[in-house]
Order: sequence, then structure tokens, then C-alpha cells
Amino acid sequence: MSSMKLVGRSTIRLGPVSIVVRHRPAIVAAALSAVLVAVVLLALCVGGTYVTAADVLATLSGAETGYERLINVLRLPRTLLAVAAGAAFGLAGALIQSVARNPLASPDVIGVTQGAGLAATVALTAGLGFGVLAPLSLAGGLLAAVVVIWVGSKHGLAAQRFVLAGIAVAVIVKSFTQIIMLAAPAIDAQRAQIWLVGTFAGRGWDETAMIGATLLLALPFLLWASKATDTTALDDDTARGLGVRVTARRVVLAIIGVVLASVATANVGAIEFVALVAPQLARRLTRTERPPLWSAALAGAILTVLADWLGRTAFGSYQLPAGVLTAAIGGPYLIFLLVTRRKAS
Repeated sequence: MSSMKLVGRSTIRLGPVSIVVRHRPAIVAAALSAVLVAVVLLALCVGGTYVTAADVLATLSGAETGYERLINVLRLPRTLLAVAAGAAFGLAGALIQSVARNPLASPDVIGVTQGAGLAATVALTAGLGFGVLAPLSLAGGLLAAVVVIWVGSKHGLAAQRFVLAGIAVAVIVKSFTQIIMLAAPAIDAQRAQIWLVGTFAGRGWDETAMIGATLLLALPFLLWASKATDTTALDDDTARGLGVRVTARRVVLAIIGVVLASVATANVGAIEFVALVAPQLARRLTRTERPPLWSAALAGAILTVLADWLGRTAFGSYQLPAGVLTAAIGGPYLIFLLVTRRKAS
């Protein structure tokens, strides 16, 4: 094992394998990891009943504290689900923004979330029950993404064309969702509306396992994507000059992002703006040209856990869905992005 230091980075060599460690992104990732641990502990301790950190840790280690049901059954699965869903949204947003080379691009903007929402609305208003909700919404998100990629890949998957195709599909799909809800019985429309907002209430280990398994299966692809996104920041001619198959690479990266966003949306509903905000927060902290995947995942997890915790603790006996709070944060941030980009251009 040997190491070689460069400006702002170190190269660690383990036999034939060498790993480049960038100092600032590594420090940011470590700091975000510490913040995530603190936020998770906060979510487990503070709620309708306050539990000390010592009792939480003792309960998690298997000791009898009297809080086993509160921590292990109610708060822990919900919090871990928020971590998994937030990480998936953050990764999906980082991949989509890298492909589009646009900080305004995210699964919420290009129609993936709306596709999943349309499928879920059809299921709920048709009385199909919650058993088919996740697979149908997953299929809806993927189908919307296929349409976006197909429309946007005419003559090559150009970044701006990809975003415009996504916005068009999102508007069309959302219109169909509204039409179905207006035509449905009031109680079914209300159930669909609650799902569309996005909430962790009533969800737990099953949904956590589904998203967690998807993240584990996606890990090899994400390791490849963390390198492959380097070339998506280049203009097309430069990338092709380096021998990169630009369209194929963008399609694969987009598919990975779409699958992550679709699976998360299928299990927790349309929690919007996390995929938009988390990658840009990570990019600004690391001062890199493109959103770093791992920091984006951590930032997404932190934002989602905080939104869920605030939603269930900050408004007395009334629990606000996490999707409402993320929208309250994401809306102003979207305006901020639009204003700053206008000034920059």
C-alpha cells in the first residue's frame, strides 16, 4: 500500500488498484454523514414522547427500557425509510442533473414523479387497493421516463432537449391525473391526493426493505456512474473526442436515476424537490462542477428525515406530510435557482 499526494487530492494504491481521494468532497461526505447520524438520533428521541439518547441507544441494543414499541416499531422504521428514500431521491437528482447539465432538472421536473403519480391515482380511484400501488406507480414512473428518453434522444440525447421533453411529459401526465381525480368519487380522490403529496405515515419495514434492496442492487452501477458523470460535464464534441459514446452513457445514467426515483416514489409517494435541492446543496458544499453522488445521497437523506420529523412534531397533534414541507423548502429554492441563472446568463 502506498499513497501519492496531489493538489487537493491523494492517490492511494493497493497493489494494481489505485483510488483517487479528493480532499474536500471526502471531508464534506464525512461531515454530512455525522449530521445524518445526529438527525436520525433527533428523530428517534423527539416526538410526542421525549426519549433520552441514552434510552434510545439502550433500546436499539436490545435492553428493556419500556420504549421498545415506541422506538423499534413506530419511530425506527419510519426514520430509516426516510433515510433510504431521501438517499434514493438525492442520487436520482444528481444523476439526472449530470445528464441534463442543468441544476433545474430532477425527476420532479422531467415527469418521472408525475408518471408514478398518475399510475397511483388510477389504482386508488379504481379501488385496486394498496397491494398493487407500489408496482403500478413504479411502472408509471418508468413508462414516463421511457417516453422522455425516446422523445429527447432523437438525433442524440442532447441535454436541453432532454429537459424540454421531460417538462412537456410532466405537464401532460399531471393534466391526466387532475382529470381522473375530478371524475373520481370524493373519498378516492382524497386518498389519491394524500399519496400524491408524499408521506411516511403508515409505512415501515416493507417499504424500507424495498428501497434498501434497490440501493444495494444499484451500488455497482453507482460506482461506475460516479466516474462516468465526469464526462457528462464536458461538451459533446470534447467527450466524443475522448472516445466516449455520449448518448449511450447519458441514457444509462438517466435510467439508473429514473429507477431510483421511481422505486422511492412508489413506496413513499411523490415527495418533491428533494431530488432537486439535495444535489445542488452537495455541489455547493464540495465546490465541484457536477453534483457528487455520495454527498447528494447524504444531503437527500438529511432533508427527508428533517422534513418527516418536523411534519410529525412541529404542528401539535396534527401531522403534516413530509412532501408538504419539502415543497415549502423546494419552491423558494427553485425560484432562487431561476433568478441566479438569469443573472449569470
